[in-house]
Amino acid sequence: MRNQTSDTHAPIHPAPDTTRTRRSLRATRAGRRRLVIAGAIATAGLLAGTGFTVKSAVDTQQRVEATAAITEATGLHRDQLGAYATVAEAKAIDTAKDTLAVAQTALQAADGKVDASGLASSVASLGDYERLPLGSLVDLTRQTKEQAAQAAAAAAEFDRAQAEQAAAAAAALAAANTPDGAKAYARDLAASQYGWGDDQFQCLVNLWQKESGWNYQAMNASSGATGIPQSLPGSKMATAGADWQTSAATQVRWGLGYIAGSYGTPCSAWSHSQSVNWY
Repeated sequence: MRNQTSDTHAPIHPAPDTTRTRRSLRATRAGRRRLVIAGAIATAGLLAGTGFTVKSAVDTQQRVEATAAITEATGLHRDQLGAYATVAEAKAIDTAKDTLAVAQTALQAADGKVDASGLASSVASLGDYERLPLGSLVDLTRQTKEQAAQAAAAAAEFDRAQAEQAAAAAAALAAANTPDGAKAYARDLAASQYGWGDDQFQCLVNLWQKESGWNYQAMNASSGATGIPQSLPGSKMATAGADWQTSAATQVRWGLGYIAGSYGTPCSAWSHSQSVNWY
């Protein structure tokens, strides 16, 4: 006879609340789905939307990953995602067109100044931007943009150096064109080319002080004699340089040659001038 009081049973647990469990699972799945969609949308932001960048949009690997993420998260077919590729291609073409215009301007600026053969080659290739594969188009656009910037910078540096040289030359010319500058040049040239010392130079100072006051722009209104040495006509001084009208140094070179050929020394020319009032 069984002992009723000793009969044992497995512990009795309350029945699970299946409705609450299903709701919890749905909420969890929905949350995960929202995270996936949000990540997919963020990834898709590389292809379209605010902050769009062509480089990111057309990168092949990123486009593949973005497309896969959107497909998984939204259930859209790949052919429904073609708009992203279309936008990327349009953006890349617009960028290439703009870059081409900038590069052509840089080529013009660099012409005759710096070697821009690499940029010229890239510009020629980028001219077919409407027919280039998307990946090649982006790479070529980036390369052309970099080369254009380098060429423009090199051309600007060339122009700056040329401007500095021109300014220095102008300053030197202006200094040489003063009476003191002309005298200093004449002293050096008289000694180095003709072997005339300070005594001869002093005669030269006296002679040309009387003739023109060492003013390269001096002109005798009655005779037409011109410049520091009072050449008659002034165009004779062109044998010493085409800039004879604007350069005291050119006038001095011609004048010293004239004195050496006609009088032998400045003191002989000065003596003649004192006697007859001309030389």
